[in-house]
Amino acid sequence: MMPPSLKTSSDAQAQSDYYADTAQNYDEMHGQDKEHDLALGWLSSLIDYHGYNSLLDIGSGTGRVLRHLKDRHDMQFTGIEPVEALRLKGYEAGLSEHELRDGNALQLDFPDNSIDIVCEFAVLHHIKDHKQAVSEMCRVAKKAVFISDSNNFGQGAFLKRSFKQALHAVGLWDAYDWAATRGKGYHFSEGDGLYYSYSVFNDLPVLKANFDNIQFMSTMPSGPNLYRSAPHLAIFATQSA
Repeated sequence: MMPPSLKTSSDAQAQSDYYADTAQNYDEMHGQDKEHDLALGWLSSLIDYHGYNSLLDIGSGTGRVLRHLKDRHDMQFTGIEPVEALRLKGYEAGLSEHELRDGNALQLDFPDNSIDIVCEFAVLHHIKDHKQAVSEMCRVAKKAVFISDSNNFGQGAFLKRSFKQALHAVGLWDAYDWAATRGKGYHFSEGDGLYYSYSVFNDLPVLKANFDNIQFMSTMPSGPNLYRSAPHLAIFATQSA
């Protein structure tokens, strides 16, 4: 159930308030997300393999991704996080104000093609206009984009997944989700705050318009058809050599 204080706020403000309220326990609440550990390991290996020298992380929270990379790679990295309380926790953990900055994923304050690789971890399902956020990631990225996020069409038991996939196939999923959320368009949980029914596959057209090499990795147990069975995915988008 959504706290009363969030019911009168805009979507974006409600999410910001949630993270400000939970900032002190943020790392403890989200430190057990093993799917992101696996995705982060893949990203780290890609940095070594391709020799990237700069990285931008969207929606960095307390800077978990940045701190992991800082210990393993000699590169320039920057994170943007709009919630001040989360940035302050990142500074306490050793990041500088230059490394972890205020910023808006929908309007990145970076030039075109200025960062080797732009990434996000579990942020897009919190952004209503996720396509705009991914478009901005692609605009800023010089060489690649890395996404680690949810696939709502692969979540749940077989019958539930089949129901969602059928609605999506005939173009009725958005209408169903709107009705299921009583017109709000978003969901709320104590562990994740305000979020949307998001699938990384929704943003494939944006990625394919900018990159011709798209690779997938299921970061949770799944079947061979990732759209139908993987609840969480990592996607690496780059240009062919």
